[in-house]
Amino acid sequence: MNIIDLKKVVYEYFRRDDEGNVTGITTAVDHVDLSVKPGDFIAILGHNGSGKSTLAKHLNAILYPSEGTVWVDGMDTTEEDKLMQIRQTTGMVFQNPDNQIIAQIVEEDVGFGPENLGVPTKKIWERVEESLKAVGMYEFRKKSPNRLSGGQKQRVSIAGVLAMHPKCIVLDEPTAMLDPAGRREVIRAARALNDVEKITVILITHYMEEVIYADHVYVMDHGSVKMEGSPREVFSRVDELSALHLTVPQVTLLADRLKKSGLPIKSGILTRDELTAELVRIKSGR
Repeated sequence: MNIIDLKKVVYEYFRRDDEGNVTGITTAVDHVDLSVKPGDFIAILGHNGSGKSTLAKHLNAILYPSEGTVWVDGMDTTEEDKLMQIRQTTGMVFQNPDNQIIAQIVEEDVGFGPENLGVPTKKIWERVEESLKAVGMYEFRKKSPNRLSGGQKQRVSIAGVLAMHPKCIVLDEPTAMLDPAGRREVIRAARALNDVEKITVILITHYMEEVIYADHVYVMDHGSVKMEGSPREVFSRVDELSALHLTVPQVTLLADRLKKSGLPIKSGILTRDELTAELVRIKSGR
């Protein structure tokens, strides 16, 4: 069974005037189908306003579809009696870690979620330790979050969600407010959770280079899915991505330009090592 299933999901915003009268309707998510298997690393790409973050909020019932259905681990998100279980199954990490960190000490913040779930005290501290270790922040457990970098704060946010033992974590543009070093920290932590802890990860982003290790990529524009496939399949369509206002990784763009200039380079180059290997192959005549 899939851990996430979306069937023909539509979400509409109603625009109102100062008196509360409806003046128009904006379709933010437009008939989206999406399936996620347990243990997958899924990326959802799109420029600002593409609908990807609105879609993300459907995955743990922050928003409900105007049409269609969202299932989380077999539960319909509109079933009110399943709301707590749905939100325990799918944890959310948002753009700004300062909006999620509430305690004055890192380990206390990570333990806040399990405490609210009624987890026994001994188990809470076990979860805090394992979660901080999973994201590489255990040595900072006694620190104030105010003394951490942006990337470190975001890893603490991820640990706080992880401590609630979700089956799936949705990262909604978790690196949007970080510098390049912080972005690398967070993506490494997300990959480790997926590779080592076997937690399903859904990454919402507009940074193309963050998704090259994903199992499957969805590209959104104007609320609908315009492209999907493996990173290699999606990144081989450079011109189509450009038309959607998305910039591919520099190495992919360089490989595409070399191919268009006449070099027999394969499509969908994702890393510098791959491009180097292709150039060596061409030079040697293989």
